[in-house]
Amino acid sequence: MKATGIVRRIDDLGRVVVPKEIRRTLRIREGDPLEIFTDREGEIILKKYSPIGELSIFAKQYAEAMAQTTGHVVAIADRDQFIAVAGGGKKDLLAKPVSRELEHLMTERETVIANKGDKNFVSISYDEEEYTGQVIVPIICEGDVIGAVLLLTREGKQRPGDMELKIAQTAASFLGRQMES
Repeated sequence: MKATGIVRRIDDLGRVVVPKEIRRTLRIREGDPLEIFTDREGEIILKKYSPIGELSIFAKQYAEAMAQTTGHVVAIADRDQFIAVAGGGKKDLLAKPVSRELEHLMTERETVIANKGDKNFVSISYDEEEYTGQVIVPIICEGDVIGAVLLLTREGKQRPGDMELKIAQTAASFLGRQMES
């Protein structure tokens, strides 16, 4: 653990304020759920909760099936990071944070189908630039955006089209429904 030097008191209702600097750094927004853990030394650990993270094994299998079917790189992200990647690019994206642009697309519930150079093409992670085409579809569960399904193409591969869009929409809908049950 890393010490921050920040000390906060618990108020009369048992609340403690997470400092703005820490919330900004960890991308914790108002209303975000936090999981609470304790350890044997009496420490309390707060961790940003990812509902789609519960499906990570299933999401990985789903991504692998989609990658085999389409021949594209398939990534599934929660609101903060990539939780499943298949079809190549695993080392590039898995567990990496999503870009602010991708986070914004999810928040706005926007679906994108674009090629590099298009005005709606977005960077999906901070150090990734090798993808030339993208389909991005938000995953919605009980009215809330919990992540996104991405189909990505590399140089020399077929540009994404309506078929890839339909596949990504189906996957996002399915994953959203899985979380509801």
